[in-house]
Amino acid sequence: MKPAKYDLTKAPITGLLISMTLPMIFGMLGIVAFNIVDTYYVSRLGLVPMAAMTLTFPVVMIIGALAQGIGIGAAALISKSVGEKKQDKIVRYTTDSLILGLILVFVFVVLGLMTMKPLFTALGADSETLPFVIDYMKIWYPGVMFLIIPMIGNSGIRAIGDTKTPAIIMAVAALFNMIFDPLLIFGYGPFPEMGIQGAALATVISRAITMIVALYVLIYRQKIVSLKNIHFRAIVASFKDLLYIGIPNALTRIMTPLAIGVITSLIATYGKEATAGFGIATRIEMFAMLVINALTSIYVPLLGQNLGAKKHDRVLEIIRKSEIFSILYGLLTVIFFIFLGSQLGKLFTDNLKVIETVKVYLYVIPIGYGIQGLFLIYTSTLNVFNKPMHSAILSIVRLFVIYVPLSLLLSNYLGLLGIWISLNLSFFLVAIASKYLIKKQMKHLL
Repeated sequence: MKPAKYDLTKAPITGLLISMTLPMIFGMLGIVAFNIVDTYYVSRLGLVPMAAMTLTFPVVMIIGALAQGIGIGAAALISKSVGEKKQDKIVRYTTDSLILGLILVFVFVVLGLMTMKPLFTALGADSETLPFVIDYMKIWYPGVMFLIIPMIGNSGIRAIGDTKTPAIIMAVAALFNMIFDPLLIFGYGPFPEMGIQGAALATVISRAITMIVALYVLIYRQKIVSLKNIHFRAIVASFKDLLYIGIPNALTRIMTPLAIGVITSLIATYGKEATAGFGIATRIEMFAMLVINALTSIYVPLLGQNLGAKKHDRVLEIIRKSEIFSILYGLLTVIFFIFLGSQLGKLFTDNLKVIETVKVYLYVIPIGYGIQGLFLIYTSTLNVFNKPMHSAILSIVRLFVIYVPLSLLLSNYLGLLGIWISLNLSFFLVAIASKYLIKKQMKHLL
């Protein structure tokens, strides 16, 4: 692999944003389809299994958060190394990020298997939903390694400027999940009827296949993973760099599902219909946010390479054009859900209370999508500027100083609507603070 092949420091910014984002949209569409397919087939099992799978979301997100945190650190470091044209650092950071991710996740998986009953009971599972939760997670936990390697590996591949390969890997996962979900959940032909356990097993099998693909790409095609010439001091130094950015981001992403766990428990007090509706609405939301998420996934390598190459005018242009894109896209999603929000819940259920929950969520939350995009851009910028603690503090303040307390307060007066309003307000307030910090950092770094 030659970093110059993926040089992001010369072509026009607008063209790069489009050419890099488009493949990631399709890749992330695959991941969203992955989750939507799970939701659709599990919803056919009934309200209790659907509510049970919703209760697993915070824990599933925590495991993913660990990989994302390390991946973000790797992407920032690798992309700047590409801009600096230092091939040895590219290989070192990519390899060590995978090793570090596996070590950290192993610890949390062991803890997860040991604490399933008390943990999910605390998250709101009752005597009806808990058996389904345990059936799902006792299969999902052992297969989590198949999730981690592709997630971190894809971050490394994107960091060198290749967004097509990660998109293909994500699409492959979605394709195999679509195939295995109905076969294992309902049982067709030689496949046993496994119910919610089938959904978990389909996920594990699909991720295992993508792990094989990712390892092939990383080791043999891109040649950015190598166990040769490893020295203890070099690994320690690499871990230190990765953890400096990775730990704040991992903790931030762990805090997110913890906060969602609190919110989910709060929503559960309104009944299983509310919990199921929240689960369906958030899965639909993944479609709406996939364009902004695709943009932010390619934003770090694009910004990092130009910062590493010391092309500061391009850094400023990348930030400005990404801001404009986020706001415009946010306005489009608001218009879309005004017309179709009331119909989407009917695709998943005929329960009127569940449909109403989905409808109100999709009328209120999209108002803040553009602001969410700005916040993601700003926190990513701080990571590339090597200010991960600033990014982490902003995220934690949003969650636990604004979102959760405000939800607890407003839900007393407005019910579920108060929770949805609180989410939008939290993003609006921290986006303002984030913009202020970005301006200060640009004065020092650019």
